[in-house]
Amino acid sequence: GIYTALSGLRGVVVSDIVLFAVATLGAWALAHFALAAAEVGGIDGLTRQLPAETFQLLPQFGAAPDGAQAFALPLTAFIAFLGLQWWASWYPGQEPGGGGYLAQRMMSAKDERHALLATLWFAVAHYCLRPWPWIVVALAALVLYPDLADRESGYALVMRDHLPAGWRGLMIGGFFAAYMSTVSTQLNWGTSYLINDVYARFLRARAGQRELVAASRVATLLVMLLSGWVTFHLEDVRQAWEFALESGAGIGLVLILRWYWWRVNAVSEIVALAASAAGFIGLRLFTAIAFPESLLYLVPWTTACWLAATWMTPPEPLSRLTAFYRRVRPGGPGWAPVAARVGGDQPDRIGGRLVLVYGLLFAAGALLFGTAASASLWTALAVAGGAWLQRRGIR
Repeated sequence: GIYTALSGLRGVVVSDIVLFAVATLGAWALAHFALAAAEVGGIDGLTRQLPAETFQLLPQFGAAPDGAQAFALPLTAFIAFLGLQWWASWYPGQEPGGGGYLAQRMMSAKDERHALLATLWFAVAHYCLRPWPWIVVALAALVLYPDLADRESGYALVMRDHLPAGWRGLMIGGFFAAYMSTVSTQLNWGTSYLINDVYARFLRARAGQRELVAASRVATLLVMLLSGWVTFHLEDVRQAWEFALESGAGIGLVLILRWYWWRVNAVSEIVALAASAAGFIGLRLFTAIAFPESLLYLVPWTTACWLAATWMTPPEPLSRLTAFYRRVRPGGPGWAPVAARVGGDQPDRIGGRLVLVYGLLFAAGALLFGTAASASLWTALAVAGGAWLQRRGIR
């Protein structure tokens, strides 16, 4: 918190580079030593000893064969996770329609091209590079500790039993690095809201830069103390994660559609925030519905509320909609009325970026657990996506 308050966004970004490198190196080192354990026998031994269901893309529903119980899900939970959670819930770091500290980093870039490249790198690193060592260690833990009652302790046990002393120290440093990177980002981002959207707008509209910097340092320390108090009252990480998903359930759709439907306005987002919070409190106080089934109730409720508010309020002025369309170039039929008035501009295409990221994601998995043919196919798709971007030029 102290170095975040003193260094600001530039210091947070620079330190993130070092902290990410340390945390990633530690995660891949643990995956290497887990596979090197005699009981595991490398990737080949891992795939031989675990049931085939373990490596399926879709989980088992209900009862599962021995050894695959960790991957069994009730059907309602599967629907909530795969059908709702990834797009319907908002929480810091998972903004379905963009925003949060991702938008903060993009707006601090040199220009639009640098912002796009930085975000593309984040998508590749976040989805294609970072998760696979965690997955490898989790699978190795199923082999190393088949009768482990507390599945969540498997990662720590692999560290304790199979990391050499020096690497164990680096891994612990990696945990601290991941924690410090997350906390510094959240503190700086939260403080930016307090200063730019509250203090400088409503309390001290004529404040100079020196005053704003001083106020931001004080606000950073206050946010840190408040966060520490909340953390002290949480029993585990899962409780915080479930709270974030439930309290933001249903917000994701309005954040996505604001880019693809001209009718969404500021009232839509405000009502979505209020409805999600009210629905979450109501479920907790008056029902016994628990996560993830709670998403099946919260998402429709929030969606109905913000859609009603959208149709009951006037749209944004046409001049503002036209300026937004010309600058952002949103695609899809939702902007057809505005596009017909503007004419000429072509919507920005994201197909090549999606092919690149998903190709790399599945190529990494195929290289680890699949066949050479599937790895080659996914790699070729990723290369095609990258070539398409290069040919079109990244704007």
